Amino acid sequence: MRRYDYDKARERDGEEYGFAASFRGHGRRRGKRLFDYGELRLLLLAMIAGQPRHGYELIKAIEERMGGSYSPSPGVIYPTLAWLDDMGYASIDAEEAGRKRYRITPSGEAFLAANRASADALLARTGPAGGEGGDSVPAPMIRAMENLKLALRLRLRGGPIDQATAESIAATLDEAARAIERS
Repeated sequence: MRRYDYDKARERDGEEYGFAASFRGHGRRRGKRLFDYGELRLLLLAMIAGQPRHGYELIKAIEERMGGSYSPSPGVIYPTLAWLDDMGYASIDAEEAGRKRYRITPSGEAFLAANRASADALLARTGPAGGEGGDSVPAPMIRAMENLKLALRLRLRGGPIDQATAESIAATLDEAARAIERS
């Protein structure tokens, strides 16, 4: 019987592999997550560097940047903000009704400056912010993309796909791509 060390997963190129990685919910065994380790922290720090915000505002801003296709849960955002506060990268301004507004600290600015290329890549990957001249993806397009993902996922779970069916599905997807390019 193999013995697994849950505390020290094997690492290769900064990514966890093996059972411990799947246990933690990241690595290659469970598929790619939207944000790799530490990326959400950096994204939130970059966003509060632009302007101090409440956790709820950050959730909505990320959802808007992602065109409505992803909305982080409070169970992800608030612990990450607490981590930024614990590390001294963000500070909390208490406001009325007990709401907390997070702002970047000088330590956070230094950390962000040291990781500027990664932060800029994250901001670009998550799309333009609402007030920065970018249009969000229209709701009918998001619905259609989600329908396509679901249809493919259900078909793939339905059992093996023979070569003729695979070619038919690929041809349909290729034609849809060409139609979108022409539009």
